[in-house]
Amino acid sequence: MTLAPFVQQFGEQQVVAFFLVLARLTPLFLLAPLFSSQSLPGRVRGIVAVALAIGLSPVVGRSAGTIEPDVIGLAGLVGKELLIGAAFAFVLGALFAAISIAGTFLDTLIGFSYGAVLDPITGTQSAVISQLYGLLGVLIFIAIGGDAWVIQGLAKTYEIVPLDGVPALPAMMTGVEAAFAGIFSAAIQVAGPIVLALILTDAAFGIVSRVVPQLNVFAVGFPAKVVVGLVLMGVTLPFVATWLSDELEASVSTALQTLQVVN
Repeated sequence: MTLAPFVQQFGEQQVVAFFLVLARLTPLFLLAPLFSSQSLPGRVRGIVAVALAIGLSPVVGRSAGTIEPDVIGLAGLVGKELLIGAAFAFVLGALFAAISIAGTFLDTLIGFSYGAVLDPITGTQSAVISQLYGLLGVLIFIAIGGDAWVIQGLAKTYEIVPLDGVPALPAMMTGVEAAFAGIFSAAIQVAGPIVLALILTDAAFGIVSRVVPQLNVFAVGFPAKVVVGLVLMGVTLPFVATWLSDELEASVSTALQTLQVVN
């Protein structure tokens, strides 16, 4: 099957615009939250990507100049579009990586890290609380309309860097580095209060073991840390939901700020 019938029916520029938009969309379904979830079949993600490309390409194609359909030039444009999409999706994915790392902190301190099961979101082995935080993050993401924010943000990237524009790589790399560096600090913001409480619980049982050496601290301490951790998780979840909503909006804004066009 060749592209000649499509080119004749829709026009050369429209077909080129479609494939370039699809190239920018592809990293979204590999790195961005929800869109890259392994619980969604690959065929479904592919259909959604093609549908979004069909919807965006006529609008985006009109705002761009004439694109010469030579092989070398198109290969460079496809690479450029993949890079822009990857930078945008990575900044968004860093937020959910922070949530997963926060859950990993708690799994390690409580002791749940000894048992790991398959995570339906990432398709990898992870412990219980890390999975719980990941699933709750996706539920909150859907509830606050995060998928619409991401698509709107991606559409705005064409206002910043059109199909025939060239992104400023230093600004893009600076934004990606800042997102990567902020993963740990964001994880601390999510899990910090619970981590502090668990450390104090460990310290308290350490003092008790000194005062009462006959007490089996491991037999008593593990259930106590589980109770403390789960209770504080339930107390802090509403704050995590508010934090995630604010951070998601900030992440879309940051992802857009990483994109600048070379004048």
